[in-house]
Amino acid sequence: MKNIALADEHSSFERPHFDVEAVRRQFPVLARRVHGRPLAYLDNGASAQRPEAVIDAVDDYERHHHANVHRGVHTLSQEATALYEGARDRLVQFINARSRHEVIFVRGTTEAINLVAQSYARPILKAGDEILITYLEHHANIVPWQLVCEQTGATLVVAPMDSRGEVHLDAVESLMSSRTRLFACAHVSNALGTVLPVRRLMAAARARGIVSLIDGAQAVPHMSVDMQDLDCDFYAFSGHKMFGPTGIGALYGREALLERMPPWQGGGDMILAVSFAGTTYNTLPYKFEAGTPNISGAIGLGAAVEFLAGLNRVAAHAHESALLDHATRALSGIPKLRIVGTAGDKASLISFVVAGVHPHDLGTILDGDGIAIRTGHHCAMPVMEFFDLAATARASFAFYNTFEEVDRLAAAIERARKIFT
Repeated sequence: MKNIALADEHSSFERPHFDVEAVRRQFPVLARRVHGRPLAYLDNGASAQRPEAVIDAVDDYERHHHANVHRGVHTLSQEATALYEGARDRLVQFINARSRHEVIFVRGTTEAINLVAQSYARPILKAGDEILITYLEHHANIVPWQLVCEQTGATLVVAPMDSRGEVHLDAVESLMSSRTRLFACAHVSNALGTVLPVRRLMAAARARGIVSLIDGAQAVPHMSVDMQDLDCDFYAFSGHKMFGPTGIGALYGREALLERMPPWQGGGDMILAVSFAGTTYNTLPYKFEAGTPNISGAIGLGAAVEFLAGLNRVAAHAHESALLDHATRALSGIPKLRIVGTAGDKASLISFVVAGVHPHDLGTILDGDGIAIRTGHHCAMPVMEFFDLAATARASFAFYNTFEEVDRLAAAIERARKIFT
C-alpha cells in the first residue's frame, strides 16, 4: 500500500469517494463505548472486527444448517456441504487461483506454513540444503522452518533488512544459490508495515528454480492479491485478519506441487479407502483437510470475502493510505516519539516508541481513553532485536477507521507522555 501524501487530513488530493460512516454501521462492535469513551479500534493487524454479514452467515448456519459435511445424504448435511464448498469457491475467485483444488482450508496462516514445512519441505530436504527467509518475518514464518531444518539437517538463511525496515531484492538474490530449496517471505510486515517487493522476489526465485511461499496474513485484508499474477507456489492467510472468524484460513498451493506432496495429517475426509494393509488418499483439496473441519468458520470466511469483494477496494485502499499519512504526520509531531519502520512502501500501520514510557503502560493509558492498540514484540522478536527494543506500540488501521480516531490517538499519546516525563 503506497503511502499517499496529502495536504491535510481532509486533503485536496482527489481520492476515490469512500463512505466510511456507511461502512462503520455494518460493524456492530464499533458502536461500543469502552471506559465511557467511544471505541477507537486500532488493533486491526492483530485481529479485525466482523461485519454483520459475517456474523449473520455464521448465525444462520448454526441455527438452521449445522451438520457434518461430505458425509451425509440427509438435507442438513447437503446444505452444510453446499455452504462450505461455496465458501471455497468464493476464495478461489477472490485470490484468482487457477482451480478449487488449489485452495485448502486450514486454521490460519500458522497452520498453512507448518503444512508446507512438513508436507513439502521435510520430505525433500537434506543436509546442506538451505531455506531462505527475511529478517522481518513473523514467528510463524520462522519457527516452522527452524523445526524442519532441525529434522533434516538443512540450514536456515536470513536475508537482511535495512534501518528503514526494508528488504531489498539484491540482498535476497545474493543469498539465493544452488542450495536454496525454498524461499519464504511476508507480503507485508506485521511489525513494521513494510510492503515487500513480492512480485520481483517471486520472479527471482522462479528464475532459479526455487519454490516460494508468501505469508499474506497482513496483505489480503488491505490489497487485492492475485495468485496467477504473483506467480508464487504457496500463499497463506488468516480469516480473522480479513474481517472473518478466528480459527480459519487458507493455503493456496500450486496444484502440481500439492499433488506430489504427502498428507500432513491423517483421518476423516483425507481418505478414499482404508484397510489395515494401507490407505488410498482423497483427491485435492481434501487430501489436506483431515477430520471434521471448522465448517462455520469457513462459511464466515466466505461471507467475509463476499463483503470485501462488495467494497470499492480502490477507495478503501486510498482511505487507509490517507489514514496512514495523517497518523504519520500527527505522531511525528509528538516530542520524544520515534516511529519504528519507515519504509517507502507501507501498509496502514505504525509502530512507535515514546522515550520514558513503556509500551505496555502506554497501551493501558490509551485503553482508558477507549483506544485499542497493540503493545509488545508482535511475534517478531528478531525485528525488535534489530532496532534494540524490547517492544513497541502499534496502531494498525482498517478502512472503517477515521481521521478523528487518529487525532484521539495522538492526543492520548501526548497526555501519556506528559504523565511520565
